[in-house]
Amino acid sequence: MFQLVLLSHQQHINVGNLSLNAELMGLPKDVPIHVQQTCLMGGKQTGSRLITLTVGGSVVRVVPTRGMAVLDVVRNGVRFGWDSPVKEVVHPSFVNQEASGGLGWLDGFNEMIVRCGYQWAGHPGQDGDEFLTLHGRIQNTPADEVILEVEQVPPYRVTLRGRVDEKRFKFTNFELQTALSLTPDAPYLLVEDTLTNKGSYPREYQAIYHNNFAQPILEKGAQLHVPMAELSPFNDYAAGGLNDWNQMPAPTKDFDEMVFNIRPLSDENGFSHALLHNANGSCGIEVSYQTDTLPVLTIWKNTDTLEQGYVVGIEPGTSFAYNRAYQRDLGLVPTIGAGESKHFVVRFGLLTDGDQVQASVANIDQLQGTQTPQILSTPLVRLA
Repeated sequence: MFQLVLLSHQQHINVGNLSLNAELMGLPKDVPIHVQQTCLMGGKQTGSRLITLTVGGSVVRVVPTRGMAVLDVVRNGVRFGWDSPVKEVVHPSFVNQEASGGLGWLDGFNEMIVRCGYQWAGHPGQDGDEFLTLHGRIQNTPADEVILEVEQVPPYRVTLRGRVDEKRFKFTNFELQTALSLTPDAPYLLVEDTLTNKGSYPREYQAIYHNNFAQPILEKGAQLHVPMAELSPFNDYAAGGLNDWNQMPAPTKDFDEMVFNIRPLSDENGFSHALLHNANGSCGIEVSYQTDTLPVLTIWKNTDTLEQGYVVGIEPGTSFAYNRAYQRDLGLVPTIGAGESKHFVVRFGLLTDGDQVQASVANIDQLQGTQTPQILSTPLVRLA
């Protein structure tokens, strides 16, 4: 196993710009693996780092400065991610999460994989005596430790590990261990996270994996496939879009966003799957997730103009996107005990041909089977 510590607070290691080919990692020179780290400069991205993993036909860009987020992935010429008006990889020091009524989190929002949590997630607002900002703090917390691992034998799995701490005196003592991995030959990106409560008392927690996709997958005629037991609108505006919630329009001025709550169906291995594919079914993104710790799914249909942000989110989580105050009655604010760990697994199928897309559709159709989902016409929560 080739292992390299790129960043460690405890070991006083801070590797800057870096480029590694297969031979430098002890691999045969014809193995298609290359790793690069770039320290970014200029504007609000000053101080951010970008790690680029080229593994076979996949190029994955990871931002350890922003909670080990994945900026985007390109596989076989197909880009998985989206085009936010935010173009820089914004360093967290430039993000004031309390700005604009708790919406300052949006100042850096442009990645494909965004972690929301873990002390709280969801919309900003008051929860008892505490004001919660949008989607928690983890995304704007730099990693304390980053480690690269590369297997020396086939399938030559490449793993990037990170540790991100979320701590506040008297409130939170969480440690998040992240692992992102892929192999040269397989069209999958695997994310495995472990959240540990290092404190002495049980704590509430929430997690949403805010996964975002646009062109070339998102276009007029693109379609979502989700096996589900229940579908409901997030609010009254989304209730007007229930009939075509999974059909994607072209960029639409003043569409803004519709959000839908889903209680998914799981397979015999405890996984559920959601697929978004383009109009002719030639490419798509499959999001698979373990439902024992991520029991619900949020669909964020933000099909506004290209300039405003044309994007769809496929978001497995412990909770929906309501403020935490509304979700205890839904049974969606779990507790993690002192010393306890919770594991989250999300796998991304980077589908770049029609056969892969059709196989995913068939798998989801089989999982739905003859079960008819319950469609609720009104929101689960009546927002003020």
